[in-house]
Amino acid sequence: MLSSTAKNLYWMGRYLQRAKTTARLIEATQRMALQSRGKEAEAVVAIFGMEDEFRHALAHNNAQRQGGPGRKQLSDLVDFLAFDENNPSSIVSSISSARRNAREERNNITVDVWESLNGLWLELNAKLKGTRTGVDRGALIESVKKQAVMIFGAAQVTLLRDEAYNFLQLGAFLERADNTARILDVKYHRLMPDGSPHAENLDYFAWSEVLACIGAVRTYRRIFRSSLDPMKIAELMMLRRDVPRSVHHCLWMVDLSMRELADTYGTHGEADRLAGELHARLRYARIDQVFEIGLHKFLGGLRDDIATLSDEIGRQFLLD
Repeated sequence: MLSSTAKNLYWMGRYLQRAKTTARLIEATQRMALQSRGKEAEAVVAIFGMEDEFRHALAHNNAQRQGGPGRKQLSDLVDFLAFDENNPSSIVSSISSARRNAREERNNITVDVWESLNGLWLELNAKLKGTRTGVDRGALIESVKKQAVMIFGAAQVTLLRDEAYNFLQLGAFLERADNTARILDVKYHRLMPDGSPHAENLDYFAWSEVLACIGAVRTYRRIFRSSLDPMKIAELMMLRRDVPRSVHHCLWMVDLSMRELADTYGTHGEADRLAGELHARLRYARIDQVFEIGLHKFLGGLRDDIATLSDEIGRQFLLD
């Protein structure tokens, strides 16, 4: 497979997963805004590492209108993360980039995948064209979330299990692993600044929204059958391989895709070693040991290594 083809499919997976994660985060943030004092915007932009960019966008918007920052700030956050075409990580930008990658690889994806993605892109363009005052932002974000699930579903049931599928999976699961680690790190330490594994006075709604960011509220109840506990939430989001959005599950799938590609090409490189090492780290980790190290320190090292793995995949396969 040409490196340009592999690159398009890899980034198609990453952009689609980024759009889906952003839609879930916006929904959770809007629900939290009904219960708290307007600090949700700061937490969400911290997850994406875009604090400076958001402050610049907020200052620009405040200069054009009058009013306090409370609700307006939340509205600005939604526009910045969902509909700002100048933000390369916004939902609109991510879907547009994924669609551009998919269009280049029409021969390597199925009609179902292309039509689902192209339909979402057309819907976004049609609703955001011209003035946006009448746009139902909540309904549009819900539509993005549902249609992203449909696109990944179409890929699962229609794509040939070959190199194209492996690169798409590799991008999607690497992005998902990084997203979940970021969400857990920022959200956990906003609620527990000292990194303690247990809370005396638990904010049930706030911790439920942490789980909602990865769609795992009911999953938590099925696994633990107990009241919410910060340590168990961290365990579910990091170490449970049977939870599809946990870091462990994602790195397991990354390692699996790398092994499939190694069998196809008959070679191994540094990216293969890193993928295996990261998977093993999560497979054999225990949550009590993680908190002994420090959750923030553990997640920080993990995110750095995920970024290193992404760079090595670029060098090994994508000629970056």
